[in-house]
Amino acid sequence: MNSLAGPAKRLTIFVGEDDRFHHRPVYAEIVHRAHQAGLAGASVFRGIEGYGASRHVHTSRFLSLSENLPLAIVIVDTEERIEAFLPQLDELVTAGLVMVDDVRVVRYVGRQR
Repeated sequence: MNSLAGPAKRLTIFVGEDDRFHHRPVYAEIVHRAHQAGLAGASVFRGIEGYGASRHVHTSRFLSLSENLPLAIVIVDTEERIEAFLPQLDELVTAGLVMVDDVRVVRYVGRQR
């Protein structure tokens, strides 16, 4: 397990759940590549409603025709590891938002196996 404490970077990527990369969900490809790159961890969060640059509202409300709900992939690691990972997103995120911000890791502990 990576040791992670103190100053770090949070990479947040917003995509649609229907976005694909070679017939695979983009979010799954990002998580797979983050794992392969040895990043500390990645989580995918599904939104119930949102819109982005296209200004089209996507919602999960009953009787709505919209699907393709917003997803946020959040990855926290050191600045060096996050910066090294960013170029992989150039081919994966063709529509969406990629942000990096400063965070302070207070606790990072895995489960005992």
